[in-house]
Amino acid sequence: MVTPPKQSPATQAITAGRAHSGKSLAPALWASSTWESDGLDDANRRATSTRHNDFYSRYANPTVEQFEHAVAELEGAEAALAFGSGMGAIAATVFALCGTGSHIVAQRQLYAGTLAFLQGPCQRMGIDVTFIDVSTPGAFAEAVIPGRTMLVIAESPSNPRLELADLDELGSIRGPLTLVDSTFATPLGQQPLAHGVDISLHSATKGIAGHNDATLGVIAGDCDLLDDIWAYAVLHGSTPSPFDALNALRGIRTLGVRTRQQNESARSVAVMLADHPMVSVVHYPGLSEHPQHALASRQLLQYGTVLSFEVADRAAAQRFLASVQIARCATSLGGPETLVCHPATTTHASLTLDEQVTTGVTDGLIRLSVGLEETVDILADIEQALAAQP
Repeated sequence: MVTPPKQSPATQAITAGRAHSGKSLAPALWASSTWESDGLDDANRRATSTRHNDFYSRYANPTVEQFEHAVAELEGAEAALAFGSGMGAIAATVFALCGTGSHIVAQRQLYAGTLAFLQGPCQRMGIDVTFIDVSTPGAFAEAVIPGRTMLVIAESPSNPRLELADLDELGSIRGPLTLVDSTFATPLGQQPLAHGVDISLHSATKGIAGHNDATLGVIAGDCDLLDDIWAYAVLHGSTPSPFDALNALRGIRTLGVRTRQQNESARSVAVMLADHPMVSVVHYPGLSEHPQHALASRQLLQYGTVLSFEVADRAAAQRFLASVQIARCATSLGGPETLVCHPATTTHASLTLDEQVTTGVTDGLIRLSVGLEETVDILADIEQALAAQP
């Protein structure tokens, strides 16, 4: 028997997640919330099985399962588990693995929703959290408390300044489980599990689904670990919609070509901004002058579709956002449209002023998610919006 050649990730994105589609080229939509059983014994078997996909859709759903299989294959994982949102994935995973008296190590440079969850609900539940600076070598391992630390959380590249965690360093930590929010990278841009990390997490709402029409979270990792998390997740209730899973599967089919184009445009934008007199600094690991460029070159397969940059102040940021014509002012990323946002007043508005200073969310910081428009048009739009500055 001839062994088929190993597929490239972009090809895997086309072929993965088709188990429940039969001969259909489009994924099958299973919209049912519940399935009929053949009596008491069959109902009991379904109810007590792990992730049975034709019992009740809070437990599992065939369309959602196809999406999970596709993500698992792209991540090089045994399994994946989907949730109703990225925050649903974070919350359910943390509460599945931690309880009163547990300790978490997390980087300080996090999406504000994750930060608020760790500082609010977690601490109210008696879960202690130690925050470290992701750019400090060895900081994650040094903060681990043997016997108490249950989870180490990183977000790489981070939102919104694109700081990187050293995945090899994370993967070498023994004792607690390690988790990387890899949303900005997508599975085609980064493989946390290949570095020894236990759980890769995505807000699949973003680049994975890629069309601003699905709200999903997903984790990938060892099958037994994910089954344990699933046992809590069905009680947590962050249930993914099969309609969103269908849209995300469609998005996965074009993930390769989308991210390739967006990465090329993002680098062109970053190079242009780096030389612009109205911009003080550009945060994009694909630039050779980025302080973590060497680390990015070692662990990122693509430098990314998102970047951020800093103008003089909030007024300058406000003028920029009001002046763009092709780019749209919206607080998401990874879709076909180029989006701009002001993190200090949107994605990270929940942070205190001190927290904004600590995490580098300045009044002049602008986040840019590069879309699929022609690169020359994106560049021209940004150029004219910057020219609107006094």
